[in-house]
Amino acid sequence: MRSSSPIALDRRARTARRRTRRRSTVLTAGLAFGVIAAVAVSTVPPVSTAEESARTGGFALASFTLPAEPTAIVAAGGTDEISTEATQAMDDADAAIDAAAQVTADVKASGLKLGDVETTVDTAELGSAAERLAGGLDLPAPLVPDLIDDVTALVASVEASTAEVRGSLNAAKALKAKQEAAAKAKREAAARAAAAAAEAAASQSSGGGSAPSPVAVGGGASPAEAQSIAKGMLSGYGWGGDQFSCLVSLWNKESGWNYRAYNSSSGAYGIPQALPGSKMGSAGADWQTSAATQIRWGFGYIAGRYGTPCGAWSHSQSVGWY
Repeated sequence: MRSSSPIALDRRARTARRRTRRRSTVLTAGLAFGVIAAVAVSTVPPVSTAEESARTGGFALASFTLPAEPTAIVAAGGTDEISTEATQAMDDADAAIDAAAQVTADVKASGLKLGDVETTVDTAELGSAAERLAGGLDLPAPLVPDLIDDVTALVASVEASTAEVRGSLNAAKALKAKQEAAAKAKREAAARAAAAAAEAAASQSSGGGSAPSPVAVGGGASPAEAQSIAKGMLSGYGWGGDQFSCLVSLWNKESGWNYRAYNSSSGAYGIPQALPGSKMGSAGADWQTSAATQIRWGFGYIAGRYGTPCGAWSHSQSVGWY
């Protein structure tokens, strides 16, 4: 199907105008030649055969006549071989130009980088060659094949460039999809690992509301050792020794000073029963395994919310939580 792009429509309009002008010129030239030929023939006196023989030494001159039919003319829509090839070449040029424009638009819409590949296919030379071929219609047939060959060669070049850009775009899309799939798999694996860790903590804990049995906690710190760590950190928050007993009571109730204590009902975790446990990440990346990190986070929480461990313990006794 012939392309209906603006370029093709404009070219066809110009072709029609050239064709009309060329026909007028050919007709005028033909009439002028006919008149001149007629005058020349009528003004030459007849020569007898004997006279002609004598003048040429007895040799007869060769003669020729103009062909009865003029050389074939290439025309748009013609069914002869050259006309058909010309029409096909122009259709191929239109299709190649459209495909080049489409792949450029697709690259821009994707927002992907194609490395060193030029994403704009140059079709200017092909467009010019197609214009010349369109303007060559109605010329004698022997003059047109070279124009057809020019267009055909440029169509092949544009198609090759377009295919290269399209291939690079498809490869970039595939790489992006692969990277996104890998990132998704990594997130899902991390989520599964976190869920497994929480489940393991839950199975090793008696729950947040009751004090679990004393067990060794990260770094060799037992619940008693964790209390010793906490006692040494009190002064750093401006608290005296009188606050320590309130702290012991508070966290005995919450977790039994077990860094792995996990409340399956609420999701609270660790010695201070942070909810969620990941909050303690602000005190250290080892919040899941370090009693000291959990205590440090717990002290910050108590200081900001209740002022002192005794204030937190009083609130817990009043409402059941702190």
